[in-house]
Order: sequence, then C-alpha cells, then structure tokens
Amino acid sequence: MTTSMQNSSHPALAGIDSVASSMSDVALLIGRILLGCIFVRSGYGKLFDIPAYAATFPPRGLSPFLAYISVPAEFFGGLAIMFGFATRYAAVVMTIFMLVATFSSHRYWDVTEAAARRAQDGNFYKNMAMLGGILFLFACGAGRLSIDAWLSKRK
Repeated sequence: MTTSMQNSSHPALAGIDSVASSMSDVALLIGRILLGCIFVRSGYGKLFDIPAYAATFPPRGLSPFLAYISVPAEFFGGLAIMFGFATRYAAVVMTIFMLVATFSSHRYWDVTEAAARRAQDGNFYKNMAMLGGILFLFACGAGRLSIDAWLSKRK
C-alpha cells in the first residue's frame, strides 16, 4: 500500500518534495473522500428509484437493465474509494462507469443549443478530470490511511 514518491526533475524544483512525501497519505485520504463523495451523493438518490432512472437510459442508447448495474456501482464504488477498500478494483469499476456515463450522457458535440452545449461540454470535461483522479488512485493505491492498508497488516 505504499505510494511511490518521485522527486522533482530538477533540484531547483525539489523544495516541496519533502512536504509532498510527508503528506502523501493525508493527501490521498482527502482526495479519496472528495472524489468518492461525488459518486456517493449522485448514486444515493438513484438507489431508491432505479426503475425511474432506468427509464432515462433508452434515449441515451443504453439498455434500461444497465441502471441496475450502474447505480450500485456508482454508490458503492464511491464508498469504496472514500474508505480505501479494494481501491484498485473500485478504480477499474469506476473507470468503466465514468467512460460509459460520460460518452452516453454528456455528448456535447450532439447538442446544438448554445447554453445546453456549454453545460454538456463542462460536464464532459469535469468527468474526464474525475477519471484522471480515478486513474491516479489506480496507480498509487489508497495510501496508509485506508481499509486496504489495515487489511494488508492483518495477513
């Protein structure tokens, strides 16, 4: 569960490296909470009426059945990220979720009305940034302040 800290490329840029190294686990914890909170908050409301949410899938070219997979994945994947539980597996699930959600729901290039296009454009690139955060978690792991780290000590 240790994170790999790479020093800056040049000594003139290395002043902050020791701070980053000493705060990496706290930064990962805060980042996980912030990133996971988005999914938990969004998925929570959908959990209580999956059929209504599923009805929005066909216009986006998706089978309504996928709502019964995506809603629990969104909510519980968000919780897994927040708590650092099976973090790399959660990152894989959330990557798939984000790619499907982004390319089916935020197709700004198909929108002709300017305000709606701007909104979808913003949502598309926000999702891409969130996907970047998920990929960082996949690469770095959850850090020492996580259930993953606690479980690895119990072996």
